[in-house]
Amino acid sequence: MTPAIFGLTGPELTADERAFFRECDPAGYILFGRNCVDAGQLRALTDELRSLHGRDRLLISIDQEGGRVARLRPPCWSPYPAGEAFDRLYQLAPASAIEAARANAHAMGLELSAMGITVDYHPPLDLRFPGKHEVIGDRSLGADPMQVAALGRAILEGLAAGGVAGCIKHMPGHGRSEVDSHKALPIVHASAQELEADLAPFRALAHAPIGMTGHLVFPVWDAENPATLSPTIIAEVIRGAIGFDGLLLTDDIDMEALGGPVPTRAARAQAAGCDLVLNCWAKMDDMVGICESLAPMSDITAARLDRALASTGVAPALHEAHSDLIAKRDALLALEGEAA
Repeated sequence: MTPAIFGLTGPELTADERAFFRECDPAGYILFGRNCVDAGQLRALTDELRSLHGRDRLLISIDQEGGRVARLRPPCWSPYPAGEAFDRLYQLAPASAIEAARANAHAMGLELSAMGITVDYHPPLDLRFPGKHEVIGDRSLGADPMQVAALGRAILEGLAAGGVAGCIKHMPGHGRSEVDSHKALPIVHASAQELEADLAPFRALAHAPIGMTGHLVFPVWDAENPATLSPTIIAEVIRGAIGFDGLLLTDDIDMEALGGPVPTRAARAQAAGCDLVLNCWAKMDDMVGICESLAPMSDITAARLDRALASTGVAPALHEAHSDLIAKRDALLALEGEAA
């Protein structure tokens, strides 16, 4: 199995993709809006991916946070709010906010599972800092580390109840970024003491099944390499100070924060200590190059992958509890509006 997660070009596999994926045998796939037309089409696509590999517990992933980061959208799928909604409610009623976040994630998990999706890149545990780039912005669950951890834990629990594995991101923290790492390389000039706040939510949820690195440079730890490509940050901060021992993925290896050929980036990320390389854009030349550049999946990574997917499941249809969970979420979120 190749330790990579690949994107697809469209709503159906092309003949070239089918042949390549069968031979390369990647660890999993990531879906975007371009792959998701309606429920019937999407479930047929994910069923074909499982059939292609003969693995019932295949890593089929998506970015479904809610708000502006949602690949499945109405009218075919339900709307979900951004993290800021739960942050606002937490200021008024912490317990209600936690329960709303859990119900929302449970509903989301049920819908994803019915589509054959097993992993959601959610929740982001990046703190919100005033004046910083809005690439995180309203996606954040708040500015207080323990609040973010409490809401993040509820999201992980809700997704798991729906049969989906969550993923904490973007380690060791993206909230202080002054540029969008999709477009440029952020450099975070903060002291180790200041960065303790950023690490705190990740440390509190270090038991999460999956985690994702961020493409940011932290000179206090490594002045040369962004976290994704830094053996020091991965070993000493993510695996060490945070204590994360789950499946560690890169953020999209094709983002402009990183330089050099994509296959070279992938090899560097693996050498730095990332378990799997995430490549989103379905460019065949890049995917072939990544397969050629990566070492075979290690036994440690294979064990982490198995653990991450152990509690996932694919539902035959959308569970009837979905609408009740949405109603519960909405009633709780309405408390914030009533108080205002």
